[in-house]
Amino acid sequence: MKIGFIGLGNVGGKLASSLIRNKFDLTVRDQDKNLTKSFEDQGAKVVKSPKELAEEVDVIITCLPSPSICSEVMEREDGILNGLSENKIWLEMSTTDEAEVKRIGKKVIEKKAIPLDGPVSGGCHRAATGNIAIFVGGDRKSFEKILPALTVMGRKVLHTGGLGSASVLKVITNYLASVHLVALGEAWTVAKKSNLDLAKAYKGIAVSSGNSFVHETESQVILNGSYNINFTMDLVLKDTGLFDDLAKKLNAPLEISPKIVEIFKDGQKKYGSRAWSSMIVKRMEDLNNIDFRANGFPDELIDNEPEVKGFEI
Repeated sequence: MKIGFIGLGNVGGKLASSLIRNKFDLTVRDQDKNLTKSFEDQGAKVVKSPKELAEEVDVIITCLPSPSICSEVMEREDGILNGLSENKIWLEMSTTDEAEVKRIGKKVIEKKAIPLDGPVSGGCHRAATGNIAIFVGGDRKSFEKILPALTVMGRKVLHTGGLGSASVLKVITNYLASVHLVALGEAWTVAKKSNLDLAKAYKGIAVSSGNSFVHETESQVILNGSYNINFTMDLVLKDTGLFDDLAKKLNAPLEISPKIVEIFKDGQKKYGSRAWSSMIVKRMEDLNNIDFRANGFPDELIDNEPEVKGFEI
């Protein structure tokens, strides 16, 4: 099975690295020639266009920053669609809009190819070791065909249903993570102003009913002061915006979601689009003239779990 990978950024580069580390036949494409050169040095083939990549491989994976960028890569003259043919599989691993993945999916089907959406969840540090979770929506037989590749990119793999279902689940999980992060800013504020030992508070929250994956991971780089979660403010706004827009399309009035979007817009205005998303808690630090520092926490997360073959859940 020949695999093509387009988009070698923070997440995509790590997923593609897992493929080449596990001896898959890999072809890559990215606008950054430094990134493609690194993969070429590891044995991957580099092509000049998305169309060329699609012509040469069996499975085309896209992992790009936004739905609009993915649409351009798919639909332009030298794009993926014009390189597709019968039985090729397109796996969209970006966090994207359900309606958009279905729209492009129809064009993929017109080429007698198969569309799947396969976003990931669990943080860049887990993507680096193949321990991230992967949601996949679309044709079950095609999912099973590419499962060997999915289980080296991810630890736990879930087939979520029809095309687009994985993208809906992904924006739900990203929304929840954003809510937890904003809530942590307020929790750390009260802990700090109550003169708690923040290192002990971290442990206490981690063993309590108030724990979350976000606390276990992002609180560490917040307490360190680096905020380096390898995910930026603009990407959170994209994801929370997708969730909020989906709720509006479903005529589902929400209370917390619009406030979360407002808070992250303010964070982006204060600290910049490319600021680490964990810096959203700095709004509380600045407002209260405090900081959330504690000794013994890392400046960047590293996944210390051994790399093992993934499995379907």
